[in-house]
Amino acid sequence: MRLLITGGSGLLGSKTVSISLRKGYETYSGYNDHEATNGTPVKLNICNKREVDKVFEKVKPDAVIHAAALTNVDKCEEDQEMARRVNIEGTQNITEASEHHNAFLVHISTDYIFSGEEGMYKETDEPDPINYYGLTKLEAEKIVSSSNLEWCIARSSVIYGATPAAGKDNFALWVQNKLKNRESMRIITDQWVSPTLNTNLAEMVLEIIERKLIGTYHLAGATPINRYDFAVQIAETFQYDNKLISKAKSSDMNWHAKRPRNTSLNVEKASNTLDNKPLKIEEALNMLKEEISKVGG
Repeated sequence: MRLLITGGSGLLGSKTVSISLRKGYETYSGYNDHEATNGTPVKLNICNKREVDKVFEKVKPDAVIHAAALTNVDKCEEDQEMARRVNIEGTQNITEASEHHNAFLVHISTDYIFSGEEGMYKETDEPDPINYYGLTKLEAEKIVSSSNLEWCIARSSVIYGATPAAGKDNFALWVQNKLKNRESMRIITDQWVSPTLNTNLAEMVLEIIERKLIGTYHLAGATPINRYDFAVQIAETFQYDNKLISKAKSSDMNWHAKRPRNTSLNVEKASNTLDNKPLKIEEALNMLKEEISKVGG
């Protein structure tokens, strides 16, 4: 199978490339600002339709994982034009090219399409984003779902992993590094999410491609948790001092964009359908610890 992954140097993309190569796929790793280091790297600015079409003509993918996006929530609020270009127009370009080449498309979306008023959202619940990032990702979903493609929309939440990706740390790695260096931190108690290990997510996404499962799936960690408790769990897993972590409220944060209060995702559909199940937080953090030890962390 020829597989093209946009955002191939990112947290999900790079891990998916690695696992797909182990499975023997011919994998092309699309990147823009941060060059991909595994698979066959291909320069791919998703905002440039001509460049997208050229890459698709070269690769002729059987399946596409569209993981590239502008995910910085405050940046999306501050520069809405860029957010629209990347998250909406970029998805339009990838969708049209996938349609032209009859490729199965897995579009990576987010829990932030929901308002956060309820929590434990199912795939059938009504989206209602409260910030511009969530709005652009919802518009991208509509582009994919209204196409003539065979498609899957995979929504996830707070993706984390063992190594920095695309030049930045993820939340779990940031917490682990701060604790390792005995630095204190303030973490909010009033935002609930479904933290997702990138390895678990990558395996679920690849299974969806292998089985060509069509529709919307919540592919996230199986444990809803607030960010403070998540940080404490990280401390306990790595046997660091959790007293370095103090409680804060969202109102204490100097954020430009609103954050939803509870965007935890119901993962029953994925748990009942996939062989690679969404992991509970303890399993996922133990896997993270093992992966970090292998990269010298």
